[in-house]
Amino acid sequence: MVEKFSVHITPFDLERTVQVYLPDDWQTSRQKYPVLYMFDGHNLFFDQDATYGKSWGLKEFLDGWDKKIILGGVEGNKEGDGRLREYCPYRQRGWLSPDFEGCGQEYMEWLCGELKPLIDKKYPTLPGRSNTGIAGSSMGGLMSLWALVHWGDVFGKAGCLSCAFQCCWEPLRAEMEQYVLRRGARAYLSWGSRESSPETVEFLGAATLESAHILSERGVKVYPFMQVGGGHCEADWERQLPRMMNWLFEK
Repeated sequence: MVEKFSVHITPFDLERTVQVYLPDDWQTSRQKYPVLYMFDGHNLFFDQDATYGKSWGLKEFLDGWDKKIILGGVEGNKEGDGRLREYCPYRQRGWLSPDFEGCGQEYMEWLCGELKPLIDKKYPTLPGRSNTGIAGSSMGGLMSLWALVHWGDVFGKAGCLSCAFQCCWEPLRAEMEQYVLRRGARAYLSWGSRESSPETVEFLGAATLESAHILSERGVKVYPFMQVGGGHCEADWERQLPRMMNWLFEK
């Protein structure tokens, strides 16, 4: 089942819808569940809510999966360049015009400081880092990787699909090399062979593999994956769900 409710994103003074997937028997099972937080929550469960009319199909996947988790997604900002700003942790220069100051730090402070405690209070969660993950695609994939580096005491798993490395590759790479990462974390990093122009795909592949190498050297368990024929869309990210979810939540 999927519950929807509204939350207030304090640093931006905005209301946003949260969609939370729960096992059907969550109120009677007496179990506690791992939690996966995902970006662009409106694109996760239902085609009618998705920006381009196609969701990730996560409700159907989770209903039929052999593991039970709670999955929460916050609706993305649909106003102007609001999504880019919220899902960028650095000042953006040279990729898009005009340049802008990313608000990713503030967004993650809210997610970890307000949303996660709310979810942990409202539902029967396993709140520790080994049972808490974060995932997303494009800018959401970028933020998931950044969160694993900066918020490793909160997240022990990260699904990073089609990361928008064009936005801020150099500072992100420097921080991956600089920060002390929590050993034993798990990361799934992927890109599609037909996401964009051949030059961009080559860059995305190289950045993804270099990220995987840096993380692996620093004690993170990494699964890098190139989706042959994969584009930059929900339909292709949906096809990766079994691979990603089984890796992140491997027993």
